[in-house]
Amino acid sequence: MPTYVFLDDSIETFPDPRTIGMGDVVAFGGELRPERLRLAYRSGIFPWPHPGVLLPWYCPRRRAVLEFDRLHIPESLQKAQRKHKMMFTIDQAFVQVIRQCALMPRPGQEGTWINTAMQKAYTELHRQGDAHSVEAWDSEGNLVGGLYGVDAGGVFCGESMFFHTPNASKLALLYLIDHVRERGATFLDIQQLTPHMERLGAREILREDFLARLWQIQSKGLVLFDKTVREVA
Repeated sequence: MPTYVFLDDSIETFPDPRTIGMGDVVAFGGELRPERLRLAYRSGIFPWPHPGVLLPWYCPRRRAVLEFDRLHIPESLQKAQRKHKMMFTIDQAFVQVIRQCALMPRPGQEGTWINTAMQKAYTELHRQGDAHSVEAWDSEGNLVGGLYGVDAGGVFCGESMFFHTPNASKLALLYLIDHVRERGATFLDIQQLTPHMERLGAREILREDFLARLWQIQSKGLVLFDKTVREVA
């Protein structure tokens, strides 16, 4: 049977995801404090709110990852990569990126899981240096795409993407991959497999394998991003 805990202000730790049996949920409840988010991601766990349900914290039995040695860039995206006139930056517009991600339509879903509490919590985590954004700007300086996620100690955990210009978020992702690969990272945690990520070479691995790889990377002490505390509007 699945084993999980109910979190409150007196419970700061999460159970070992390897002990939760056949379930994907590790815990329920608890405030979205930066300290709890930081611990969750470094434990291979992430929150995924659902309306009317006490906040669930997940570590799926099958985890989607994008390994850089398996990366495949489709010909159409290679063409877009050669011809685009966009500029890419990191951590220059986190608040705008997460807000735009929340506004993206999601077929088959009512509303967004990136609610106000999530935006506030991840923005504070960004201010403290653990959540990061990648921005795509057009030639006139307009934000046309991007993504955000969390550095779990050498592994970037992607949360969401948005675009207003074709291929903007896809090219922002490739920019991110180049950035973290240069700093020693070997894969991205993308949590769940999507058709686009699968076309790029992403696959699912078992929870135990994901956790072992996460903890191995963490032991190397990689620094993927500038850890400076940030001021946000």
